[in-house]
Amino acid sequence: MVIPVHDENPVRRTPIVTYVLIAINFAVFFAEPIDHGLGSGATSVAAVCRQSDYFDQYAAVPKELTTNHQLPTHRTLVRTDRAVFACPVHHHTKVPLLSVLTAMFLHGGWLHLLGNMLFLYVFGNNVEDRLGRFAYVLFYLVCGYVAAYAFALSTPHSTEPLIGASGAIAGVLGAYIVLYPRARVTSLVPFLLFLPVRLPAWVVLGFWFVLQWIYSSGAAVSQGANVAYLAHVAGFLTGAAIVLVFGLRARNPAPPRYGG
Repeated sequence: MVIPVHDENPVRRTPIVTYVLIAINFAVFFAEPIDHGLGSGATSVAAVCRQSDYFDQYAAVPKELTTNHQLPTHRTLVRTDRAVFACPVHHHTKVPLLSVLTAMFLHGGWLHLLGNMLFLYVFGNNVEDRLGRFAYVLFYLVCGYVAAYAFALSTPHSTEPLIGASGAIAGVLGAYIVLYPRARVTSLVPFLLFLPVRLPAWVVLGFWFVLQWIYSSGAAVSQGANVAYLAHVAGFLTGAAIVLVFGLRARNPAPPRYGG
């Protein structure tokens, strides 16, 4: 896995939508009732109950998406070294279709958030610049929805919450590799002791996609990391397909702008 940190691909205008999306994701993350890793590391039963209740209300659940019905409210059990505690039951009115939208802005921890936002920051600006701001918003949401429903259809009976912007951002990556396959991307390579190397986008994003495909081929969710790899694959293919269908041809990076 390589970690992209910068691409040599200037834009013609400020990527306002990309910056707003990043800001919203951070704002929502800080508002979530989860352990942000800023305290002692100990998580109380009450905190776990609040987090579970929050995700029940705002995360996308595959079984709810495939049936278009909210699941009955259940009582979450929290196991500790000493006992098992039952969380209070809160009744929520939830629209499964809208839960996909709210789930796109939820993240389960710092690594989840920062990884997604890094990819959106590096590659989102050029896709926004090429599509236009309004079309880019629609594109982002469509990719996120297709990714979520594709994953739900692969695991229609799952009641595990699905959260994160990964599906929508995977769509951005799919669009980027079609639009700018030869753009140079400075990336950190772990097996080279994180030394920065300049690689074409088709190598960086192609390798990322192949990894997601391999991980998803065994199971839709990696049991160890609890990652919806199939959603990444679906989002990436959707983003690439949209660009191809609407006739946006691949092109070289825009020439740099020089100040007067």
